[in-house]
Amino acid sequence: MTFSIVATDGTAWGVAVASKFLGVGAAVPAAAAGVGAIATQSWANLAYRPDGLALLRDGRSAQETLDALTSADEHRDQRLAGIVDAAGRAATFTGTGCNPWAGGATGDGYAIQGNILVGAEVVEAMERAWLGTNPTQPLARRLLAALTAGDDAGGDRRGRQSAALLVVTPDGGYGGGSDVFADLRVDDHERPVTELARLLDLHDLYFGKPDPATLLPLDGDLADEVRRKLADLGHADDNLDSALAEWAGIENYEERLVPNKIDPIVLEQLRAQ
Repeated sequence: MTFSIVATDGTAWGVAVASKFLGVGAAVPAAAAGVGAIATQSWANLAYRPDGLALLRDGRSAQETLDALTSADEHRDQRLAGIVDAAGRAATFTGTGCNPWAGGATGDGYAIQGNILVGAEVVEAMERAWLGTNPTQPLARRLLAALTAGDDAGGDRRGRQSAALLVVTPDGGYGGGSDVFADLRVDDHERPVTELARLLDLHDLYFGKPDPATLLPLDGDLADEVRRKLADLGHADDNLDSALAEWAGIENYEERLVPNKIDPIVLEQLRAQ
């Protein structure tokens, strides 16, 4: 009922998944920074997520973890799962009782799998898309590219309903307070993968870090312009950084603030207001 990719670039681990199933993001993905990532699907055994991460933390490889999970599961024939471990080793499992088409593919740093698909072309398209991405791209973007390719190839043969993206990396969360870089879910939508892409764009806008090479000094005419615009919006302060921080905090751009400078993306949003 689902197609997914589990992958790592060596610094982040994540899962992208789509399905004709309500809220697939609540059931399929799990990941821990420096540990690995897991997708459990096809009559999903949700215990695979905590149990699998525990086995990975104990030093088991992806294959050893998947073997341990399935061997202890009396309904293993109905399961489908993929795992990538801390070292990028990957494993996928397709039970003999999964609804066709069902299967998977693995390579260095990725496992792709699905069931109730229109055919093998879904997994093949996802693998081509993953391998065709630039390794320097953020993992979230590479995962989305693979998921989009699977969706374009036909995906779940029953139709579309939900999609999700989970990516973890050390201190990657909001304010550096967690490892969860992105946890985006589309629970019920006619075009869930397209909607997931829109959410990722918003995530990058609000939570992306500024590129130091593009930062603009807040001085001269630019400082005067920013000060005027902030004052017009009710954020007047002799300290320009304070005024900008007040506005940015309300608009949720605080992750893009740098003292005495302004991110062009933030400037664009300010000018748009």
